Amino acid sequence: MIRFLLRACFAALGLWIASRIVPGIHIGSWQSLAFCALLLGLINAIVRPIVVFFTFPFTVITLGLFLLVINGAMLGLAAMFFRGIGVDGLWPAILGALVISITSWFGAVVLGGDDRRAERK
Repeated sequence: MIRFLLRACFAALGLWIASRIVPGIHIGSWQSLAFCALLLGLINAIVRPIVVFFTFPFTVITLGLFLLVINGAMLGLAAMFFRGIGVDGLWPAILGALVISITSWFGAVVLGGDDRRAERK
């Protein structure tokens, strides 16, 4: 649970950075930012794998670039639930998702690997 919350903090940081550098992403308050980051984590854990499964042929044809569209759509879906967060279209969503992905990747590096995976080896 702590690991999920830390990852949500890095996602919130990425969302905040995206709102600062990507035109078209707006955040009204820090509460909206926190709730959207938590919701984005849940969406990425539940909805995203289903969408990736059903769009696998598009992902193969585009050599993986369609995953950027999926990540942007997941950001847009999370933003739909909160009035304090706004995403003005597909391109800002894709660029914002890219910023959030880079920030989350950095967070995963800082937090280290999953201890359960290390125990299995």
